Amino acid sequence: MTFNIFMFYFLSAIILIFSLLTITSRKMLRAAVYLLFVLVATSGLYFLLNYQFLAAVQLTLYAGGIVVLIIFSILLTSHISEKFKKPSVWKIWMGSLSFVFGSVIILWVLLSHQFVKPEGLKDIPVNMHLIGNQLLGLGKNGYVLPFELISILLLAAMVSAIVVVKKEKK
Repeated sequence: MTFNIFMFYFLSAIILIFSLLTITSRKMLRAAVYLLFVLVATSGLYFLLNYQFLAAVQLTLYAGGIVVLIIFSILLTSHISEKFKKPSVWKIWMGSLSFVFGSVIILWVLLSHQFVKPEGLKDIPVNMHLIGNQLLGLGKNGYVLPFELISILLLAAMVSAIVVVKKEKK
């Protein structure tokens, strides 16, 4: 077994275990930390595939941004010790049924489809200067303005959520 195959199985096991812990944990802060481990392991899979840019985006945007935003929201609203209610038997049964049904569909699609590169499809060369200019550009195909708008939207959502939670009942 090569190192890459071992790392793939190791990161896949981390993703599966911590995903399960994320949805079954009854403590809000623990669930957010488990989600952080899932997102970091996902970026590890991207690194194994030599998708360094996508792995860096995964680390900075999701693991570094979204999860930190969630954790700050939990800490600022003093809900650290809050526990989620135990789910009813009906919800557990329906969730399990959805899991089994979805897994069967995914396995059927993966096993019945032949993943072959189409004839005549050429590889597109990666030009890092072009990607960098598009990410930092303001003009056509630029991403700076949408990024700033989304960051303001996330900030407004966090501030409004904190205001709603901190509002004292009279």
